[in-house]
Amino acid sequence: MTAPDGLRGIARFWDDAAASFDDEPDHGLRDPRTRAAWAARLAGWIPAGPWDVLDLGCGTGSLAELLARAGHRVTGVDVAQRMVERARAKLASAGLQATFVVGDAADPPVAEVDVVLARHLLWTLPDPHAALARWVDLLRPGGSLVLVEGRWSVPGDAPYTPDAPALPWAGGVAAAQLVDAVRPLVAGLRVEDLTGDDPSGADRSPTSATRWSHGSETRRGARPSAGPLVHLSRQITAPGTPAPRSDPGWSASRGRPCR
Repeated sequence: MTAPDGLRGIARFWDDAAASFDDEPDHGLRDPRTRAAWAARLAGWIPAGPWDVLDLGCGTGSLAELLARAGHRVTGVDVAQRMVERARAKLASAGLQATFVVGDAADPPVAEVDVVLARHLLWTLPDPHAALARWVDLLRPGGSLVLVEGRWSVPGDAPYTPDAPALPWAGGVAAAQLVDAVRPLVAGLRVEDLTGDDPSGADRSPTSATRWSHGSETRRGARPSAGPLVHLSRQITAPGTPAPRSDPGWSASRGRPCR
């Protein structure tokens, strides 16, 4: 399967990046400390399931692998064929099952799921508001939208490739702006500032895993800088169980998203 019409130039950019993509600490997760930190974060955001999880802009499948190891049923979508090929190989070599599809992450060709996960993806999309609405529509009742985003460049940056259209959130999205975009779509949300969340405790450079869930690792070649990160989600509630007690900054919710 190839990238949809209109996205092939962008797909070529990411295809060219695939061979070295895992060289970035938070892409390849080769450092056991970074890998363990991501696994812990994912476990905190996505309760024990198994759940059907959609990993958008999945790249080479590093997060998909962690999710599959946790027992979830994972589908990854990426516009780049070579990224998808590497993701398939990564999961196969680990003896894990997952489905990977070449497609438009903004309008993924999948059915309903329990969790939609997107990490540092929205900045690459020409219509992030439409993408958010589509992702929420894919959620089953009580499902969760998990966004790991940040700002690591200045507004008005040129597109990362000449083949990309105008990108309203080029360089990332600020926390308040993302909250404003998501709040009308969901019944409740939680925002976490993960700045300074270093899995090793070391003082690392901005291009390393210093703020591993922030934009401080390079999301597909973008050089990050310090700033707030947003994680937004709607609570998953297992059928037949009561909603969990809310904690500060969290609003538990059940049922379809608010409109």
